[in-house]
Amino acid sequence: MTLRCRTCVMPATRPDTPFVDGECSACVSYRKRATVDWEARQASLLDILDRHDGKCIVPSSGGKDSHWQVLKLLELGADVTVVTARTCHLTTVGRANIDNLARYARTIEVVPNMTTRAKLNRLGLELVGDISWPEHCAIFTTPFKVAADIKVPLLFYGECPQEAYGGPPGADEAKQMTRRWVSEFGGFLGLRPSDFVGQLGITAKDMADYEPPANVDGIEAYFLGQFYEWDSHRNAEVAKWNGMQQRLPTAANWWSHENLDNFQTGIHDMFMQLKYGFGRGCQQISVDVRAGKVSRDVALHWVEANDRWQGQYMGYTLPQILDHIGMDKEAFFECQARFGSAV
Repeated sequence: MTLRCRTCVMPATRPDTPFVDGECSACVSYRKRATVDWEARQASLLDILDRHDGKCIVPSSGGKDSHWQVLKLLELGADVTVVTARTCHLTTVGRANIDNLARYARTIEVVPNMTTRAKLNRLGLELVGDISWPEHCAIFTTPFKVAADIKVPLLFYGECPQEAYGGPPGADEAKQMTRRWVSEFGGFLGLRPSDFVGQLGITAKDMADYEPPANVDGIEAYFLGQFYEWDSHRNAEVAKWNGMQQRLPTAANWWSHENLDNFQTGIHDMFMQLKYGFGRGCQQISVDVRAGKVSRDVALHWVEANDRWQGQYMGYTLPQILDHIGMDKEAFFECQARFGSAV
């Protein structure tokens, strides 16, 4: 029987998520929000913007959170540049939402060699059970490189993941994304870009897009969710009102407004469930339990019925995704069996 948080439905198998008296760290962090002086937090944000003459970068996928971040910063008078690192297998909805956000702020879209990207998807799946490894790497490298290139040394990411979803003690208080934070929580799963060189014909030049930038001194990166109470539903409503397309990507998701840009996300979530005992839907519905939007009993029933691969994601089936990354079913099922024993 799966041991789950007594408040939400997050299992104790989630990495770096300690339980105290049967409650996960995400629920503990959520209660702490009521004690935060949010007005003082906003004042400190305005000070940061003033130090940089209002010029800032929002690393973006074109999703609900990116829309809210950009629109909020524009409301504060900031001069916003959106930086989008192309995802692994862009959906039609994802393309439309990137273009929609470009209606509000200048956008720099960085597209790597997509043949190399497909190879990295396959290798990430085989080596660490994460088809999205190169996407996660690019999220933490590309915006910093652009910041150095265009000399805008201020970035705003979205929520602090350890505050919103759980993490080690004290990690929920981080306001800045430091080098240490990226090394600890960046999702690289022990792999470095250099580890891929020589595999499937990948060269050091191919991996240059994924190497951390060397000239990051003076660049500051913050979590905007540490200055305003993070609310995914508010973000989604604001984004929808301002033109973002939304749809339920799969029956395994609880929300219809998240992770709409990458056909491969369902495979990422499948392996997350195999390795750690929970999928995207479990994480989403746990957020809503904390906020009082749904009861724990209803959430538990939904997770037990739906929190697994549903045969397609954003209309793409497993054979279509495997064909994109050059992987046959036999190799995929071998990965599935190997990482499925990790829980």
